[in-house]
Amino acid sequence: MACVYIPVQNSEEEVRVSLDQLPRDATDILDILKAEQAPLDLWLIIAREYFKQGKVEQFRQILEEGSSPEIDEYYADVRYERIAILNALGAYYSHLGKIETKREKEDYFIKATQYYNKASRIDMHESSTWVGKGQLLLAKGDLDQASSAFKIVLDGDREHVPALLGQACVQFSRGKYLESLELYKRALQVNPQCPAAVRLGIGMCRYKLGQHEKAKQAFKRLDPENVEALVALGILDLQINEAAGIRRGMEKMQRAFEFYPYCATSLNYLANHFFFTGQHFLVEQLTETALAVTNHGPTRAHSYYNLARSYHSKGDFEKAGLYYMASVKEIDKPKEFVLPYYGLAQVQLHLGDLRSSLANYEKVLEVAPENCETLKAVGHIFVQLGQSEKALEYLKKATKFHPRDHEAFIDLGELLISTDAGAALDAFKSARALLKKGHEEIPIDLLNNIGALHFEREEYELAEEAFKEALGDGVWRKLIDTDTKGNRQQPDPIKEALYKPLDASASVEKYRDTQLFSQIEEAGVSVELPWIKIPPLFNLGTLLEHLHRTEMASILYRLILFKYPEYIDAHLRLAAIAKAQNNFHLSIQLVRDALKIDDKCPNALLMLGDLELKNDDWVKAKETFKAANDATNGKDSYATLCLGNWNYFAAVRFDKRNAKLEATHLEKAKELYTKVLVQHSSNLYAANGAGVVLAEKGHYDVAKELLTQVQEAASGSIFVQMPGVWINLAHIHFAQGDFALAIKMYQNCLRRFFYNTDSNVLLYLARTHYEAEQWQDCKRTLLRAIHLAPSNYTLRFDAGVTLQKFSASTLQKTKRTVDEVRATVAELTNAVRLFSQLSAASNLHIHGFDEKKIETHVGYCKHLLEAAKVHLEAAEREDQLNKQRQELARQVTLAEENRRKAEEQKKLQLEKRKQEEELKQMQQQEEHLERMKEQWKHTSASKRKDRTHAEDENGGRSEKRRRKGEKKRKREKKSRYETEEAGDMDDQEEMEMEDEYVNRNYKQTDNTMNDDGDEVDENPQDLLAAAGLEDSDAETDAVENPSAANRKRRAWSESDDDEPTTRHTESSPIRENSAEMQVSDGD
Repeated sequence: MACVYIPVQNSEEEVRVSLDQLPRDATDILDILKAEQAPLDLWLIIAREYFKQGKVEQFRQILEEGSSPEIDEYYADVRYERIAILNALGAYYSHLGKIETKREKEDYFIKATQYYNKASRIDMHESSTWVGKGQLLLAKGDLDQASSAFKIVLDGDREHVPALLGQACVQFSRGKYLESLELYKRALQVNPQCPAAVRLGIGMCRYKLGQHEKAKQAFKRLDPENVEALVALGILDLQINEAAGIRRGMEKMQRAFEFYPYCATSLNYLANHFFFTGQHFLVEQLTETALAVTNHGPTRAHSYYNLARSYHSKGDFEKAGLYYMASVKEIDKPKEFVLPYYGLAQVQLHLGDLRSSLANYEKVLEVAPENCETLKAVGHIFVQLGQSEKALEYLKKATKFHPRDHEAFIDLGELLISTDAGAALDAFKSARALLKKGHEEIPIDLLNNIGALHFEREEYELAEEAFKEALGDGVWRKLIDTDTKGNRQQPDPIKEALYKPLDASASVEKYRDTQLFSQIEEAGVSVELPWIKIPPLFNLGTLLEHLHRTEMASILYRLILFKYPEYIDAHLRLAAIAKAQNNFHLSIQLVRDALKIDDKCPNALLMLGDLELKNDDWVKAKETFKAANDATNGKDSYATLCLGNWNYFAAVRFDKRNAKLEATHLEKAKELYTKVLVQHSSNLYAANGAGVVLAEKGHYDVAKELLTQVQEAASGSIFVQMPGVWINLAHIHFAQGDFALAIKMYQNCLRRFFYNTDSNVLLYLARTHYEAEQWQDCKRTLLRAIHLAPSNYTLRFDAGVTLQKFSASTLQKTKRTVDEVRATVAELTNAVRLFSQLSAASNLHIHGFDEKKIETHVGYCKHLLEAAKVHLEAAEREDQLNKQRQELARQVTLAEENRRKAEEQKKLQLEKRKQEEELKQMQQQEEHLERMKEQWKHTSASKRKDRTHAEDENGGRSEKRRRKGEKKRKREKKSRYETEEAGDMDDQEEMEMEDEYVNRNYKQTDNTMNDDGDEVDENPQDLLAAAGLEDSDAETDAVENPSAANRKRRAWSESDDDEPTTRHTESSPIRENSAEMQVSDGD
């Protein structure tokens, strides 16, 4: 048993004090210590023992008494013990300052500072005092001054363990974990028996440096029952984020709790674990215990956060908000622990405190600026605050920082859907692509939105694909496939139910009939329709309705009503289809079916009022519109608009036209339209109504300008179909007499909105043609309208009037053709037939016809028909005379044309013959010239050859060569004559031309031969003859040559049997002379 002995003053006796049995009241001990003037080290020992026993008040009482002025004065010479007592008090108040709240923290730190300063005044170089000051500054967060204090000690003693540990804490707090680790190592090297906190610090540094295995080794070197080490090891195991690691971590936390059930950190981790397992009662118990055992701010913040999160998950937002707020108050900066700010923002957003929620989310973004969930939440808050641009900015950041987060793209698309449909569609498609890539199920709402946007962009095939993908497989798919494939021959219960014949009464009420699906169910086909698939199915029906596949659309609407008979929108769409088919009775019944579900449904009431107005039930229509307006407390602009329409139609009723009432109703309509425009300045229907009222008052230019703006605005969206604007503009052009523009507007309206199938607009167009005196166009337009509405007798009457007017205007012409008169007779015949049919009709008064007026038209048309027949006879006679004159003139013209053509043909033939003759002459000349050139070439070559041989060889030998040369020339002559004979012409004219050419060539040849005198003189035979020494053989040859030439001519004459005798007579002397000249030339 530990004891201390207090010496008795002036005696050798001692007072024995058992440390295990210290009195609860420290006054007794103090009295003994003061009375006996005990050493101050005993005061410090007893105070420290009180502190160990948890008797903090007795500890403080003894130390404060030991540091009193009286004690200081009495023990003035004792320095170390006095400094130790003051440093102990300073450390005590420093500890209180660290664990207390902000209000009391400063007070404790001031007291601690006072005690340390007092100790410094005793000995300013005491290292323990500087270490205490460093710890105080570290607790206050003044890291620089704390480091300076520890540095002062280490400069004096580099192995001062407390200073090393303090400096290590400073570096750890600065984030310089490597330097902190080195300081802890130095402390451990100086004192291997350091407390466990040293190895704990080493493990923490290793952990911060990412050296988890070495951190584990450091923690494991501690006592297995060390709670801090177990908690640290548990945290390391939990961070593995695997099932086995989580299990090991929670086992260590549980062991730490068993060793010391008041460790706040282990309690918080256990509470966090039980939160995810759903054991909220354990979460609350553990966190309340942690809050009770710790005053550490960050730890308490975690405890409050766990508690708030538990209440948040249970839906108790009030308590959750309070505990989140308590957690936030324990935190100095969001960076230390940001999760409570996020939870608090969520609760505040749920409670509708948007501004506070936004402020807390922004604090979260300061710590984590790329957090996707926070960015999306801030975007939603800005949407609710009406700041769309900021919302768009944050959602775009979310998609930029997290391009794989499909929810961010969905949120972005939902924000853009009202402002930029194209960008919204791209965002939705990106989300769908991400989901497909991740093999995740695509939400039906996403596909429905994609389909709706494609529908709005008029991409109908893509819209239908999206709606079908959203619906998946089901009876609706079979119904649509049956409608598109159309193979009714194969047995199928769905086809049999769809194409089952209906009697007349059932076909009229078919849009209210859902027995079709009962028959399909009886046939064994499932007709299940989950509620979540209602929107895409309804939108698909709307799409089919827009594509004029109204029957299939009505089947889908009836399928919805079969499973969910209280779905009002389906009733109203079926009523709209019946209304479009002019089946007002069925449409009213369908609207009343909707009103049975909700008798105050504004849409149903307004549609019923519109049907009653079309059914000419003015009083009921007005009451219905008022009921719709009352159902919305006057806030529904469409109800106000319908009342304005009622007043307008009441003003322009033809049967009860009263100027005063008309002005009153128009003014009331204008007032109601203006009221709607004040509430909603972009309401196109109200602007259209205001324009119509202005036009009725005669302000055409203002009305036209206003309606043009409405037309431009309505053209930008497929969901805004306003054919009335086009019709009203056309009416204004018609009223101003601009019939061409009016016709163009009516035609555009027909083509754009009604596919040229609306009889009323065709009637407006026909009237414009009538006023423009375009009778044939008017007739064709009315015939189209009659084809579309054969039961509308008004159109037949108008057609008759048009034919009558056309006929009268034609007969009034001063100049008219027989075709025009014939057409007039035919049109008058048709007019008489039309008016006779109308006269014979039994329900004339129902259509508003006056029988006497029709009879008048019949009589007038017959009168015109008789007059037209007379005009027709005169026109036919005149036309016959004109035809005869035209025929005579045509024949004269034809004869003159034939004569002219014959002369031209003859002239062309003569010119052609002349050209051919000239061409033949030229060809013949060229051919003859070529033959002569060839002949000259051979003759010259022979002469040169003979002269050379005559000079070089003797007489006998030269004689033989000369003879051979002559024979050769004879053969060439013969060959030339044969060639010339083959080239002669057949007719006499060509023979004469040939003779002329031959004579001319002969002369040319003769001249050529005469000119070539040098050659003749150089002939050896000629030289001998001139000298009187000619050869006798040459004379013999000369005698023989003529006979040979004659024989050749005879042979030539005998071979040419086809040539006439006259030709031989004329050509023979020439040829003989030519032959003789050639022979003599050879001689």
